[in-house]
Amino acid sequence: LVIFNHQLSPAQERNLEKVVQCRVLDRTTLILDIFAQRARTAEGKLQVELAQLSHISTRLIRGWTHLERQKGGIGLRGPGETQLETDRRLIGIRVKRLKDQLITVQKQRATQRRARVRRNEFTVSIVGYTNAGKSTLFNTLTKGNAYAADQLFATLDTTSRKLFLDQEHSLILSDTVGFIRQLPHTLVAAFRATLEETIEADLLLHVVDINHPLREMQIEEVNKVLAEIGADRIPQLLVWNKIDLKDGVPEVERDEYGRICAVKVSAIKAEGMNLLRAALVEAMPNSGNTRIENESE
Repeated sequence: LVIFNHQLSPAQERNLEKVVQCRVLDRTTLILDIFAQRARTAEGKLQVELAQLSHISTRLIRGWTHLERQKGGIGLRGPGETQLETDRRLIGIRVKRLKDQLITVQKQRATQRRARVRRNEFTVSIVGYTNAGKSTLFNTLTKGNAYAADQLFATLDTTSRKLFLDQEHSLILSDTVGFIRQLPHTLVAAFRATLEETIEADLLLHVVDINHPLREMQIEEVNKVLAEIGADRIPQLLVWNKIDLKDGVPEVERDEYGRICAVKVSAIKAEGMNLLRAALVEAMPNSGNTRIENESE
């Protein structure tokens, strides 16, 4: 197996396989394979299958090159062409069925969101680069059991929980799929239903691994995907995670206007959670909350 950290065209894949004499995977196919392994819920599996089918539909000819030489008689199509057409038709039927099922999921999510709007509930979505610690933060805040692991794309399915910040304030917190550089467009399209939870949020908690050497690039890539799905207009609160790896101290950072712009925490050790909760209260409209200061927990 040879893996390329680039997007390859079907012709490039075919030519490279002739040269190396083994299977060739490009970046998109590899990401789709990882997603397929991680999908747990019915919705996640639907979205991954749709993305995979959209991707392989342009690469079908690879499986039938051995039939290219076989031609039919005058006015007849060769069996290779016939097989390709059959496969494309079957994939088209399956893609349509998957899209119909995902539309049903979208409608269900829209109904749930409308109910939250009627109840005037503040909604927050956790976003960030893959493996930044989003699900760990979600579990620590909500005492939830969302799947969390030290691996890429551990979360593919949106999980939402009610989070009580104090006696007066509560919100709906959602854990979402992690982003990555050059995220395949087929994935963004397939995960539109899941990502809509992000688009409709009142606030985004942008989780960043503070120790990662490419953290600035990761922030930029996440913001690119957010812009692509129309979520760049939503206010963000930066969460610098994993401060425990370098003996960091939980603290709040403010901009020149005195507004909270970032909170330093350790999700896995539950350090800085009180500061983050207080920051969320301060970010809520009409909270009437007094300004919080840094404090040791």
